[in-house]
Amino acid sequence: MAKFVPDIETKRWVIIAPARAKRPDQTKGTDNVCVFCPGNEHLTPPEIYRIGAGEANEPGWKVRVVPNKYPITDFHEVIIHSPDNVADVEDLPLEQVELILQTYKLRFLDHIKRGHVLIFNNHGKIAGASISHPHSQVVVVSKQITLDTLHLEPATNLISDEEYFTVYAPDFSQWPYEVWVAPKKKAVTFGEITDDEIGDLAQILQKILRKLVTKFGELAYNYYIHHEADWYLRIIPRTIHRAGFELGTGLSVNIADPADIAKELSQDF
Repeated sequence: MAKFVPDIETKRWVIIAPARAKRPDQTKGTDNVCVFCPGNEHLTPPEIYRIGAGEANEPGWKVRVVPNKYPITDFHEVIIHSPDNVADVEDLPLEQVELILQTYKLRFLDHIKRGHVLIFNNHGKIAGASISHPHSQVVVVSKQITLDTLHLEPATNLISDEEYFTVYAPDFSQWPYEVWVAPKKKAVTFGEITDDEIGDLAQILQKILRKLVTKFGELAYNYYIHHEADWYLRIIPRTIHRAGFELGTGLSVNIADPADIAKELSQDF
C-alpha cells in the first residue's frame, strides 16, 4: 500500500511505494519474457478494457488495458499501445495512434470522479521505462493531494498552428526541445476531446516525435497529459540529466533556446 507524506512548509508530497521496487526490469536483461506481448495475456492481471477482437485475456486485441501489478496508487493502469513489441507512437500506423488516444480519453473519463487522473508515457530506460514493450500509464491521485505540475504556459515560440491545436515551445521550457500541444478550446479537460480533435492530436504527436527521433536517433522521452482544465500535452525528450545544481536549487537549466527550437521544428511541419 502506498503512503503519502507531506512537506509542511512547501505543501509538496512524496509517495512512498516500496512495491515499485519489485518491478521486472527488461533493461537489465533480468526478465526476457515480455508480459505485454500477444500470447502472454495470462501473465498480466485480468484486463480492464480492450479494443479489438477476441475474448478478454486472449490474443486479438489492438489496444489493451490492465492493472499495474506494481502500482503507485490504488488506481494505476497500463495501456499497452499495440501487439507490436517495438513500434511506439512515432512508428505505428496513424490509425493505431488514434486508438491509443481514444483509450486515454476513456480511461480519463472512467477515473475522473476518483481524483486527479495523470496519463503519461515513459519511452526508454532513461525516461523510466522498465518494460520495453511500448505502453502508457494511468495513475489516479486523491484530490486531497496537491500536484506540483505546471499550468498552461502562454503559446510563445510557435511551431505550428493546426486546426484544433497550437504546437509551441514555451519560454518556460525546462528541458531542451520540449514541445507543448494545447487545444484551442479553453477551460476544458482532456475528457472533453472530440473524435476530430483526437485525429488532429494523433498526427501532431506522431509528427513531433518523428522529428525528435530523426534529430537525436534512439531517443528516450516522456509525455504526459495535464489532468485539469486548460489541459495540454507536454513532450519531453530526455537528452540531459539533472545534476547537483538543479537538485539543490529546484531551478532548471535549459541549454537550448525555445525560440531556436521552435524555428527548427517548424520547418516542413
